[in-house]
Amino acid sequence: MKIKRIAIVGGGTAGWLAANHLGFELSRDPEIEITLIESKDIPVIGVGEGTVPHIKNTLKKFGISEVDLLVSCDATFKQGIKFAQWMDATKYGTDNFYYHPFSSPHPSGFDVTNYWLHNKSVCDYSQLSEIYTLAELNRSPKQKSSPPFMGVVDYAYHFNAAKFSDLLARNAREKFSIKHRFETIARVDRQANGDIKALVFESGETEAFDFYIDCTGFAALLVGETLGVPFLNKSNHILTDTALALQEPTPEQQEILPYTLATAHKAGWVWDIPLTNRRGIGFVYSSAFMSEDEAVQQLSTYVGRDLQQANLRRVPMKIGYRERFWEKNCVALGLAQGFVEPLEATSILVTDFCAQLVARSFPQYMDDIPLLADYCNQAVSYTWERVMDFVQLHYSISDRRDSAFWIENTEKTPLSPILQERLARWKIAAPKRNDFFSTFDIFGVENYLFVLYGMHYPTRAGRLGKLEAERSAVLIRELQEAARLNADKLLSHRAWLVELKKAMTSQAR
Repeated sequence: MKIKRIAIVGGGTAGWLAANHLGFELSRDPEIEITLIESKDIPVIGVGEGTVPHIKNTLKKFGISEVDLLVSCDATFKQGIKFAQWMDATKYGTDNFYYHPFSSPHPSGFDVTNYWLHNKSVCDYSQLSEIYTLAELNRSPKQKSSPPFMGVVDYAYHFNAAKFSDLLARNAREKFSIKHRFETIARVDRQANGDIKALVFESGETEAFDFYIDCTGFAALLVGETLGVPFLNKSNHILTDTALALQEPTPEQQEILPYTLATAHKAGWVWDIPLTNRRGIGFVYSSAFMSEDEAVQQLSTYVGRDLQQANLRRVPMKIGYRERFWEKNCVALGLAQGFVEPLEATSILVTDFCAQLVARSFPQYMDDIPLLADYCNQAVSYTWERVMDFVQLHYSISDRRDSAFWIENTEKTPLSPILQERLARWKIAAPKRNDFFSTFDIFGVENYLFVLYGMHYPTRAGRLGKLEAERSAVLIRELQEAARLNADKLLSHRAWLVELKKAMTSQAR
């Protein structure tokens, strides 16, 4: 039987990313009809407001303009993440930090890591990227004349998640003819073979589809509650389980940081994400090591005002992923598929990655499902395991020992066999590109290098040849000089966005 009718159950970023990916890949078949169904009674979580540079490829593919994103979603540029206070304050100072920038630490494609291991006093490892200088000076990554989705350095975005979902929804309806209806699901009916047969709505109507995409968040109405796919709990690897979130308005004159700020505390960390009109702030912590009252007190200190009576949003975090994200005629995406705490902006990244994988592997006939599902389930499970590894890396290699939380993370929390083996090997030699042999390693060598050596990981320096040393020294000097020159030419982050707004207002007249 040919698959013709597809239901995406749930909206938000996950649902509308799925709609656009499926619409783009399947629109060439006029028999296929895609409907997104969401309930007005169930709020979208929408905490994640940070992305990585891959999102630019997705937006270009969907035909969404960068200007539309920037103007309609209160968006700002993100050149990376600044990690503050993740190391021992007595050793590195209370103001210790490093960057995980969106760039390579290989100037002109040449690996200078071995030279740096011999000459760490030359610069912080983060300074092997031009982004370090631009970020510290709050510069925009783009010139006024930069083409869409291109800049002097690479970048991603911060944005209002609800407005981003609206932008995706509008694009999916207009460009890919995605149908959209509001219904609350009362029951899910199944076929004799276990497939999902139909959705029964509270309105009394029943509607059958051939294939279902579950974007119902942590509820996992289809893949979990209906099909019973087990959830693999990873809370023994990543200990944070709660976030307190708020939105803090900012004045128009205040400068905008061109990065996400991630500041560690004694039981987790704080995200600080700047938009054009506010900061999204979240206090991430482990409830096993900190009470909610203390979390509110610490967040109050961070923000600089008493939040005891504030309307803080408490977000429980269920760390882990489904044993199978594709079960019978149903695929789970977004929080229904899995979640790891917000460090490194993994939620939108994994959702986007998996939605594209499903769209490109989508079965034409029902008989195609078992083979395609097996392949995709293996691939996505591997992806989730490596994402968990990368997030856990930040905690496990810290030298903080000032609280029970950090002692537990660094001395007692188990690592996956692959992360354990990699860390042991990386004490002998620095990571290389061929250490990451799968396209499903969505964090690669550059990502690991910046985190490892931003946190002073003890890799043994290898043999250093004279020519290698001379070339490395020259390339590092040239990179840092280029960074200073670019900083002189580029507008501040806020000024660039203000200029864009002026230009759009002028065009509208």
